[in-house]
Order: sequence, then C-alpha cells, then structure tokens
Amino acid sequence: RIRAAGVRDAARQPHTMSKTPKSEKKDKKEKTPKKDKEKTPKKASTPGGEGSDSGGGELRAVCAIATPLADLNTTKKILKVVKKAAKAKQVRRGVKEVVKALKKETKGVCVIAGDISPIDVITHVPILCEEANVPYVYVHSKEELGAAGMTKRPTSVMLVLPEGTKGSVKMSSDDKKEFDDMYSKIVSKVKSMSK
Repeated sequence: RIRAAGVRDAARQPHTMSKTPKSEKKDKKEKTPKKDKEKTPKKASTPGGEGSDSGGGELRAVCAIATPLADLNTTKKILKVVKKAAKAKQVRRGVKEVVKALKKETKGVCVIAGDISPIDVITHVPILCEEANVPYVYVHSKEELGAAGMTKRPTSVMLVLPEGTKGSVKMSSDDKKEFDDMYSKIVSKVKSMSK
C-alpha cells in the first residue's frame, strides 16, 4: 500500500516532540483575558468624543470615489432608517440584490459603504443609481452598515425601499408614520448632498 509521506514518516519515527505541560496551558489561558482587559480602556476613551453606539467614533479611511459621503450625524440617521427598514424587511442587501433591484427600476435610497476593498466591487453601483434616478450616499463603515441591516456580516451596499414588498412585515401605524418621516428627511438630505 502507498501511504502519504507524513503518515509513513510518523509511523516509523518515534514521537520526538515533547508535550506541553498542563500548567503552561493554563498560563496561556490566563494570558488571553489580559489582552481583552487591555482593549477595554481604549474603547472607554473613544466614546467621550463622538459617542457612537457601534464603536465607530473615529472616522475611517474611505475609498477615493466615496462622494457624497455622509457626516457622522447624517450617518447615524441613515443607519437608524436602515435598521427600521431591515426590521420590516424593506431592504435589499449586497451588490447582487441591489443591482438586480436597480435594473428593475425599484425606487429607494442606496446606502454604500465607503471602506470596501477592492473598490471595483461597487464602482458600477452609483452609475446604476443615477440611471435609475435613485439617490445614493456613502457611509464610513461596512461593519456598521451590516449591523444596521440586522446581519452579522459586513455589507457593502443596501437599498432601502420606501414601501414593503410581498414578504415584508407590516408596521404599526405609528411606526409607519415615524419611518416615512425619517425616510423623507434622509431622501431630501441625500439629494441635497449629491448636488
């Protein structure tokens, strides 16, 4: 029989590597919480300046084409609208879904993350938005955009729809009024930024 080289060598040679004693393993386990403790003071010092809920107090580097880029206050409002829309299933997530919706002339507001790498993944989305007459805006962080969209994964682009589709959850009348008000403010703000 032919065996893999590693299996054959392991069978012929005696075990030469020494085992790590259990006491050293415990020491390694004790060292990992210290790293976590070192990270917490850094987090405590940053919220004093900006006060962002999702830890994005500092501005992140964005790509060169990220125009119009929302400032921190506008970003918070946009992400709040995205969160409400995601609860009601009024969003399209990811490049593939958003492109498909834009080609079908779906109306809404397109929110694009500015820290996408490689940038070629999203460069065609603003062009499609302009052709479909859909306002678009860039935000600083793909992680914050994904979190606002109720996903664990960072998201590069989202299309927030003004109305629910067939499978969407119905909002109560108060929530619907609040969402419509916030949505219209965001649309007007984004349109004024893009001019």
